[in-house]
Amino acid sequence: MAKLYLVPTPVGNLEDITLRALRILKEVQLVLAEDTRTSSVLMKHYGIGTPLLSHHKFNEHQQVERIAERIEKGEDVALISDAGTPGISDPGFLLVRTCVEHGIETECLPGATAFVPALVNSGFPCDRFCFEGFLPQKKGRLTKFRQLAEEERTMIFYESPFRLVKTLEQMAEHFGEERPACVAREISKIHEDFQRGSLKELAGHFNETGVKGEIVLIVAGKRP
Repeated sequence: MAKLYLVPTPVGNLEDITLRALRILKEVQLVLAEDTRTSSVLMKHYGIGTPLLSHHKFNEHQQVERIAERIEKGEDVALISDAGTPGISDPGFLLVRTCVEHGIETECLPGATAFVPALVNSGFPCDRFCFEGFLPQKKGRLTKFRQLAEEERTMIFYESPFRLVKTLEQMAEHFGEERPACVAREISKIHEDFQRGSLKELAGHFNETGVKGEIVLIVAGKRP
């Protein structure tokens, strides 16, 4: 019986992909990609000629039923995102839910995701943590900060380089200027960088140096 495969792809170094993931991408009849231009680089690098179909947050609502029908008719389909594991701050949830509702088997391969190496290498406790992904940009943003101010677990956020300084400053205001944090940039890429310090120190540092690259922000939980 055909199924949907959720296949993690590298967040940086193209070598960060499993042999099983490569085999699945070669064997399925269709690969759904968040951005076919980005994914074609990976596919060409490994000599994979499976057809690509664009599947992203702007068209997933219209596509999920049609994709489910293709799987029901016997096509194995793989879903990949631009980087990391599908569904983690990327498209994936709607398609998985639709397949589950249709009784279609789904299988998620283990593999790359940016927040795990960022967390483990941050130096903060990683036995208990909460993943918040991207914060609301406007509505509900300050309410979220007030809620998280009391969180005792290590907190993980994804952030745009254009909003990082503002986010650090707002966190300093709500969590306390001396709350320890770590900014991980460009995980698994040539210019991978970890900056550790208080929220106030990190805001000052990046305000002075500027910010580039993919960001994972790790913030220590409130001390009990």
